[in-house]
Amino acid sequence: MQNEHPPNYRRKLSPLKIASYAGFAVGALVLVCVPALLFFPDPLVNRFIKPRITKAFAKAYPAYSLRIADMNYSVLKNRFGFDSVALSAVDGTFSGNVDSFSVSGIGWMHLLWGGKLAPNDFASSVVDAQDIVLSFPQSHYELRCGPLRLSVPDSEIVVEALKLQLLDDDEQFFAGSKFRKTRFRLVVPYTRVMGFACLELLQGKIYRTSSVQIHDAFLDILVNKDKPSAKDSSRPSPLMPNQILSSIKGTLQVDSLSIMNGRLNYGERFTVGSKPAMITFDNMQVLAESIANHGDRGAALVIHAQGIFMKAATMNVLMSIPVASPEFSLQYSGSLSRMDLSALNSYLETAEQIRIKAGVLEAATFEINVASGRASGTLQAVYRDLSFAVINKDTRSEKGFFDGIASFIANTFKIRGSNVPDKSGSIKIGEVKCIRQRNDSFFRFVWHALRSGVKDVVGF
Repeated sequence: MQNEHPPNYRRKLSPLKIASYAGFAVGALVLVCVPALLFFPDPLVNRFIKPRITKAFAKAYPAYSLRIADMNYSVLKNRFGFDSVALSAVDGTFSGNVDSFSVSGIGWMHLLWGGKLAPNDFASSVVDAQDIVLSFPQSHYELRCGPLRLSVPDSEIVVEALKLQLLDDDEQFFAGSKFRKTRFRLVVPYTRVMGFACLELLQGKIYRTSSVQIHDAFLDILVNKDKPSAKDSSRPSPLMPNQILSSIKGTLQVDSLSIMNGRLNYGERFTVGSKPAMITFDNMQVLAESIANHGDRGAALVIHAQGIFMKAATMNVLMSIPVASPEFSLQYSGSLSRMDLSALNSYLETAEQIRIKAGVLEAATFEINVASGRASGTLQAVYRDLSFAVINKDTRSEKGFFDGIASFIANTFKIRGSNVPDKSGSIKIGEVKCIRQRNDSFFRFVWHALRSGVKDVVGF
């Protein structure tokens, strides 16, 4: 009897069993990965996520180099932390460093499967950074700030302890050029930006915010007039507001910017190491509206400002700067309250070798128009009993023989000692005439245009 054997064949798995095995495999993977992510996330993040970040950045911005120290990750808070981040330009024109940096709320899981970060992945993100330093070696400046917090859900940025300062000291900065330069220092203890369109910024569409509030800012400006102005047209001159706005790529739109309790010092130095001639503004309240880099022909940046001038009088200024103008143009007007004119000596003694001995300003108003860098306008000043002395440039003494002669002639024959309404109610009105020089900064030109009207009234 011949034994019959069943045919040899592979058993086929049913779809139900395939699904159960797959579920078991996925479950096992989850059981392995979840504890790993909960208890040992940092090695995974540094192994898989950090290389993808640096690779994506290098591809998007080949002109810059990004270096990230160790990363850490909190699963419960969905927060990435960076011990430090360094960014630098390949050509050496820029470098930056952040000592501590964290980002929470990023949708990042699709990166593990080869996905790319998109702006919407940051819709719930909050960024916290500490000790940010940005250096610009060619311009000799660096920007520092302490805590910075950016909340995408709240559309808000808060920056503390911001400072713009030189990489060198003043003397090294000025010694780097044989021509006249302007040095800036800026300290801003607290800044808050509200209504910030974070996702639009990430998409590269627009820089838009509803409000910027700056508290207790201090801006210090110094010009070294001990050197000649640059006559070489190939050398860059200080940018004017219209040039700064037009240089911004993309669309900028800030509804309002307010400065509360600000201070401004403007100085002109006439010899190396000497005390500069100073103009000061304290307790400044500034409101700038309609800040933009695009607009129709009539669009203008409008600035309202009030402050204490030379610690002696209240000055109010209204300024309008056309947004779309290719030339440096603006209009500004204002008023000055009663003041003792000797308060101007901190500027006049150094800049003009003049010391005001007596004089009281009752009130002053001015209206100035600037078209293509040429200022014209009028200044009305009511003052009385003005007298001054010519002083020695080196000794600051007014007792020299020739200084005394010059003072006598000026007080007797040249200057207008009083400018009060006559019987017809008319007074001398000063004519404003000033042409912007190549390396005049914005603040210097605005001040010198106003000063030209003062000189015309007084008779300097």
